[in-house]
Amino acid sequence: MLQRCYEKAKEVIKRNCFSNGLFASIGYDALWTRDSMISLIGASLDKEKKFREAFKQSLITLKKHQSKLGQIPNAVDKFGKRKSHVDYQSIDSTLWFIIGEHVYKERYKDSSLFNKHKKAISKALTWLSYQDMSEDGMLEQLPTTDWQDAFPHKYGHIINTQALYYRVLILNGEKEKAKKLKAVVNEKKGWKLWNKEFYIAWRWKNHNQYKEIGSWFDSLGNILAIIFDLADKEKAEKILSHIKKQKIDMPYPVKAIYPPIKKGSKDWQDYFKDCDAGKPYHYLNGGIWPYIGGFYVLALIKLKKFKQAEEQLQKLAESNLRGNFPEWISPLNKKGYGKFQAWNAGIYIAAFNSLKRKKVLF
Repeated sequence: MLQRCYEKAKEVIKRNCFSNGLFASIGYDALWTRDSMISLIGASLDKEKKFREAFKQSLITLKKHQSKLGQIPNAVDKFGKRKSHVDYQSIDSTLWFIIGEHVYKERYKDSSLFNKHKKAISKALTWLSYQDMSEDGMLEQLPTTDWQDAFPHKYGHIINTQALYYRVLILNGEKEKAKKLKAVVNEKKGWKLWNKEFYIAWRWKNHNQYKEIGSWFDSLGNILAIIFDLADKEKAEKILSHIKKQKIDMPYPVKAIYPPIKKGSKDWQDYFKDCDAGKPYHYLNGGIWPYIGGFYVLALIKLKKFKQAEEQLQKLAESNLRGNFPEWISPLNKKGYGKFQAWNAGIYIAAFNSLKRKKVLF
């Protein structure tokens, strides 16, 4: 089943390869930065020539539409029947673009594109540095400006963004900045995101006894903190223990957040009713996202939990094959929604090869 899912994953990536880069899935005729980078960082572990060209063209398209101030677009929607436009309003797209540039250079042992894009990468880094309004080393963001663009309402310091930024700083040789970021996230009183068991989803200002804080578990942010070394081994073990204890990896890996946000709770916003996440265990509100499940397998491999990693990869393969690589899955009835999602396929390729090598290849 693992091998069969691998071959299907390659087919999904191929179906989403176009002359301008990699699209998110069938029916999404636009280039989404985070989707294409996550998909291709994984897919590029396979020697398929088509994947290399899609990776290259994705980076070229994104660089072409970089803003004057250095921001990389959230999506370039110029290739379908809809009104042509470029969408920004995200912070993680710029982070994933920079990571993608470095991976392309290293994966293919080819620095020519990286050298052509050096100015663009530098501008992107400058734009990111201006998002640190606290001058504390952490980036700040507005609500719904990362991959969870419709839900939930988090702002200020977000664990998903800090994990990505830490990796970007390391890749660009900014060791002192990375060291400062790691210290603030893990240790600084009143600002740290670590709560002794896992990283809270987000945090902003304290007002004496009142705190702006989201204490729920953000799966992707915590898992990326493990993979990218923002979390030390002790913290990584606690995060994985929390996932098992709360059954966040059941019935398939893994639920996007836990627990889901319910109407009337302190984290609820009325506009949640206007999106698919308005119901608990639905879509982003505790639904299962297989691409995060792929990262979960990588986190298990990182901590040398190879037996658990194989078990979770089996479950991931089952969920992908059962639903034709669905966007998300209901944990209540295992029903999948959407299909042929490129990032599911790309991260599966990464998890499959990483388990084979017993080393994280992302």
